[in-house]
Amino acid sequence: MVDVTVYGAGVFGLSVAWACVQRGARVQVIDPFGPGAGASGGIVGALAPHVPENWNDKKQFQFESLMLAEAFWAGVEVAGGVTAGYGRTGRVQPVADERGLELARARAVSAEALWQGKAVWEVIPAAECGDWAPDSPTGWMIRDSLSGRMHPRRACAALVAALRARGVEVVAEGAAAGRVVWATGVAGLEEISAVRPRVFGNGVKGQAALLRLERRDAPQLFADTVHVVPHADGTVAIGSTSERDYADGHSVDGRLDDVLARAFAAVPALRGAEVIERWAGVRPRTRSRAPVLGAHPVRAGEFIANGGFKIGFGMAPKVARVMADLVLEGVDTIPEGFRAEASF
Repeated sequence: MVDVTVYGAGVFGLSVAWACVQRGARVQVIDPFGPGAGASGGIVGALAPHVPENWNDKKQFQFESLMLAEAFWAGVEVAGGVTAGYGRTGRVQPVADERGLELARARAVSAEALWQGKAVWEVIPAAECGDWAPDSPTGWMIRDSLSGRMHPRRACAALVAALRARGVEVVAEGAAAGRVVWATGVAGLEEISAVRPRVFGNGVKGQAALLRLERRDAPQLFADTVHVVPHADGTVAIGSTSERDYADGHSVDGRLDDVLARAFAAVPALRGAEVIERWAGVRPRTRSRAPVLGAHPVRAGEFIANGGFKIGFGMAPKVARVMADLVLEGVDTIPEGFRAEASF
């Protein structure tokens, strides 16, 4: 007997399955391509919050999810014995000009209330960052303590191990049973778009690289639109492009070279590090740019958890909780902006 069938073994599907299993549900996970085969098998893993201003449901949801992350991933690791690579290591960003400095200081004030004293956004002299810092035209940096890092592949492997420890295997095929959740990424968004008058969602290609560089305890950096994310395994991820038009979603090309060049120019500490991997994949993006959760728009009586785009790993702990609430208990706390109607 199965209570919940989850289609899709990316971070949303695996996290929802794990939350349901923790509540005693009997779960099966089906993905013909295996765990982390899509965008969730990437390498960047920047768990970075939106700026603390113009607050809305999406920013509140993300804040709550980032606050849940440490306990969520610790529980996954204990259950399965595989490290997820999570760390709440913070983030540093350069301040480009005087206008940016004014905004950064205003956001430091708003963060005190919006982040409820649980994390800080502060403006500091660049000298306080030592050698692990981007160049800053103003000599000032923004540092926040809410950002975290995650190694996407390792996180998926950790979830698979936790599920296996509870008797749940990811299988390539099987018949739906019980309540059904679709977390099938780009393919799922394209399926909906095909029967809607407008595009519901699509794929956005990203290219990223992995460097051999030991900075595991350092904060992530964001400079010149590039994420620099130190991982717990002695590597540093650099990413990524955002390509709406592409012929091959898994090929790397000169666009990645440009990202690397900008990263090396902005962060002197990266120069000379060996590039050990180049990666490309396609991330699911809804029309609204927010995740789409709740009732499936074209599969009556079934559910959807999709559209993580660039924030999927940061959103996963809260997505798992609210989807388990809905699927198992009928309790609906999903923000209006995350419902399918927001992307019609």
